Amino acid sequence: MCGINGIAYSPTSRRQVDEKRLIAMRDVLIHRGPDDSGVFVDGNIGLGHRRLSIVDVEHGAQPIFGSHRSSVIVYNGEIYNHGDHRAELIARGHKFTTHCDTETILHLYEEHGRDCVDYLRGMFAFAIWDKNKRELFLARDRFGVKPLYYVHDQDGSLFFASEIKSLLEVGAVKPEINFNALPDQFANHGTSGDETLFAGVKGLLPGHTLTWKDGKIDVHEYWDLEFEPKNESRSDAEYVEEWSDLFRKSVELRLMADVPLGMFLSGGIDSSAIAAVMSTMVSEPVKTFSVAFNEREANELEYARLVARKFKTDHHEITITPRQFFEALPKLVWHED
Repeated sequence: MCGINGIAYSPTSRRQVDEKRLIAMRDVLIHRGPDDSGVFVDGNIGLGHRRLSIVDVEHGAQPIFGSHRSSVIVYNGEIYNHGDHRAELIARGHKFTTHCDTETILHLYEEHGRDCVDYLRGMFAFAIWDKNKRELFLARDRFGVKPLYYVHDQDGSLFFASEIKSLLEVGAVKPEINFNALPDQFANHGTSGDETLFAGVKGLLPGHTLTWKDGKIDVHEYWDLEFEPKNESRSDAEYVEEWSDLFRKSVELRLMADVPLGMFLSGGIDSSAIAAVMSTMVSEPVKTFSVAFNEREANELEYARLVARKFKTDHHEITITPRQFFEALPKLVWHED
């Protein structure tokens, strides 16, 4: 998990990015990226990044620049198939200076422009400033695993960040309730469109990109979920085998890291299945973590312990008291925006 942020002042505003304000906006997100940080300022454009180092720990600091420093990226996420594109990009003349997935996104953008998202398999939110086109390009993954919020104000300036608190820090909007979003929030425990509970703040929807140029934005849907029944005559065993192969591959893809890996283990079907498969793919015992409450009816630790014993994981538990929960509630609300 990393944190990204940025400011793009409309050319008509004649405003220049203040690096101190950009850094203040960035460092509200230090909990997302305590390992490293960076900024990029180009007149009316500013990008910020807080890094949690997972891939290419030594050389993956951001922002990262493209060919001839004509493009620059800040990014949060993991691209599981970045290695699949690397050889082809090198063959086409792209020069890599790191082994991180961030740089692959940037070279794919240089090669395919906005269509670069079609080549990415993973979870991501990123921003690319294209100096030649004077365009800012934002993108979010297909299922919205990684968050990305933005404010497009009246003069055409754009502010974006991984969390809303970063937008509030720089004064992009006043923290006011968006009453239009309340019914959706109460009914669905969250907003289902691009509206948020903060007036003037929108979320870039999953499977969408946003392009900003000269104060105007263009939001584009590049992917949506489709389901077409195959109507194939196959046995249950064949379907089970296909699902098992897909599941194992999905777990394997998410083990991409240059640091130790762990997982949350509730003891339910989902996390137990992941623990079972993951334990066959790593050399060291899987580090598992479970959280529970003191109350018996809200404590499922025994199920997690059964799984941990079965697959010989390096198991860790945290038990929370009601007092601890309520003491932490203000901080939890802050983190949830």
